[in-house]
Amino acid sequence: MPVSCVLPAAEYVAERPRHLGESSLRIGGIHCAACAGTLTQALKSVDGVVDACVDTGACLATVRWDPSRTQPSAFVRAIEKAGYTAVADAPGAARWLRQQESRAGLWRLFVAALCAMQVMMLATPSYVAAPGELTPDLKQLLDWGSWVLSLPVICFSAMPFFKGAWRAARNRRVGMDVPVALGIAVAFVASSGAAFDPGGAFGTEVYFDSLTMFVSFLLGGRYLEMRMRHRAEAMLEASVAELPQTVSRVRPDGTNETVSVRSVQVGDVLLVSAGEVVATDGVLLQGVTDLDEAFLTGEARPVRKAPGDAVVAGSMNLGSPALMSVQRVGPDTRYEQVLALMREARTRRTATLGQADRWAAPFLWAVLLLALLAGAWWSVIDPSRAVWVVVSVLIVTCPCALSLAAPSALLSCASAMARRGVLLRRLDAIEGLARFQVLFTDKTGTLTETRLHCDHVERLAGSAGLDDRRIRTIASTLAAWSTHPLAKSLSAMNPGEAVAWHEVHEVPGKGLQGVDAEGAAWRLGSAGWAAVDTAGAAGLTDARLWLSRDGASVACFHLDEQLRGDAAACVADLQASGVTVSILSGDARPRVDRIAELLGVDERHAAMTPEDKLAAVRQARQAGQLVAMIGDGINDAPVLAQADVSLAMGEGAWVARAEADGVLLANGLADIVRARQMARKTLRVIRQNTLWAVAYNAACVPLALVGWLPPWAAGLGMACSSLAVVLNSMRVGR
Repeated sequence: MPVSCVLPAAEYVAERPRHLGESSLRIGGIHCAACAGTLTQALKSVDGVVDACVDTGACLATVRWDPSRTQPSAFVRAIEKAGYTAVADAPGAARWLRQQESRAGLWRLFVAALCAMQVMMLATPSYVAAPGELTPDLKQLLDWGSWVLSLPVICFSAMPFFKGAWRAARNRRVGMDVPVALGIAVAFVASSGAAFDPGGAFGTEVYFDSLTMFVSFLLGGRYLEMRMRHRAEAMLEASVAELPQTVSRVRPDGTNETVSVRSVQVGDVLLVSAGEVVATDGVLLQGVTDLDEAFLTGEARPVRKAPGDAVVAGSMNLGSPALMSVQRVGPDTRYEQVLALMREARTRRTATLGQADRWAAPFLWAVLLLALLAGAWWSVIDPSRAVWVVVSVLIVTCPCALSLAAPSALLSCASAMARRGVLLRRLDAIEGLARFQVLFTDKTGTLTETRLHCDHVERLAGSAGLDDRRIRTIASTLAAWSTHPLAKSLSAMNPGEAVAWHEVHEVPGKGLQGVDAEGAAWRLGSAGWAAVDTAGAAGLTDARLWLSRDGASVACFHLDEQLRGDAAACVADLQASGVTVSILSGDARPRVDRIAELLGVDERHAAMTPEDKLAAVRQARQAGQLVAMIGDGINDAPVLAQADVSLAMGEGAWVARAEADGVLLANGLADIVRARQMARKTLRVIRQNTLWAVAYNAACVPLALVGWLPPWAAGLGMACSSLAVVLNSMRVGR
């Protein structure tokens, strides 16, 4: 794997006055929330960097930069100069960085634990020997041995704490490594003085055993936290399959050629073999197979695909080989949009984390002041224990557990939602999902399927000799030749049979005409196009298609909206939990009333413009209600941006997904209920984490001040409290 950072091509944003590049980086060496300030300051100091956002929980940085003034290598050097490592936010580079962090952390823990055990063996005689039994020269020899064994711990194992403290001091900031590094340094200097000059300014007591044990416990806690974070990242990456670099393209003569995925164009025909990952979005042309779309739906069960069905990049072919026609490539694919949303979600800072950053520095200054006062007090009461108390206070008051209380739970929730098909762009949305009181929802494409459903086939005079199955086959296969929305809806009812059509042509605004193998001319479309007697078409709605053979009317297909399979259950569950559900639709009143009656929704509004929808949301917010909105169309985008929390359908318009706080990748409304339940659980876990961290500090700080808590016990308590917070947060994703 490479050791240098090679960034992917920058994404240029054309709508801004100047073209800006945007790069995502994985950062190594982050250990606390204060690192965000250090990294942000280092990045913004680079000429040409317009904006930088660092998320310490996900160890990610997003940098917007001016290509005319700087290059990615410049801000990568700034990150490395600040004492961190940076690689591109790509699965391969991220795995390499995790391996390096894990290996280094394990080695430091091993050295610290091994030396701590040896130091404890040398310190044991001082604890068990009777008064006068251990001679001064023998004790000094044991202290010298402990000093030698402590050197690897100080110079190697504890180096991340010293580096973190130095970075904070150099940037004139106070990080959480500062009190830890001070505690280690004070204990080592005082113990060294006592070991080499017994009875001098530092007295006779040494703390090498407490020092090495403290470092071991703290490194152990950090290592376990890191492993849990790495596991969450790996699980999230595993839910999105990597696209292949090459594909098998079918030439016009029917032969295959292996080409780079970057050379694929819209309209190409690709062969997707069994076990391969689909590289582009498109439509299945030939073959019936099963695709694993877990990265979109969160479901492990494969989805059966037949000719005419849509396939998306990133899904894996688990069945037989199939041919597909390419419709979208590169950044236009659903796969790339999912990755973009994932990167944005992991780098956005929440209000909770911003508040943590603001109080972190004052709190740490208070810790240092408290340790100084405790040292001064004990210097008067019992000078021999002053150093011991200062070290304990510095260690026990480090707010590691408190700083992890919110971000660890929020990231665990976001990762779990992503694996289940709900991708959040903003972590603040978790709180909104848990507490919203009113849900405004669009109708078409949100509560109902995007395609109309043929709910009734009316046989006409010319249908003699044709059974219902044959009529459906003829109509659906002929409709497949058109891209009209009604034709697409009708083609979806194909029972699986094929018809050999030729001389097919389409008349815009009227319909299709084709000749079958027997020479019969079939027409499908409007009443005036297909029906013999067009007078009977007066007053009929547009959601009807007529089929005729050689001028004789065969059938009329009634198309209507169909509720999504989980819409009724979703609405019922939300209403049972006290949420008011209201439909905001631009459709006609009869259609809106029909859907509302099926769902049991009392509040419904029809024929609404985007301005009307926006006014309804604002009115609810002004009344003090927490509002959620879900939609899929371009006209829903302003309302999605105005709501307290908003969700867009995964197959909805791009602008709607861009304005929403989250996206339902699988287009399942039941995911809203599951996301709400998970969000509520997350808030409970955050409260539990905060209470535990506060209770731990409230109980241990007095013990350290009165001298009842030795440094090794303070280190153990600090590591265990942080670990308890992380383990509790991991429950959110289960």
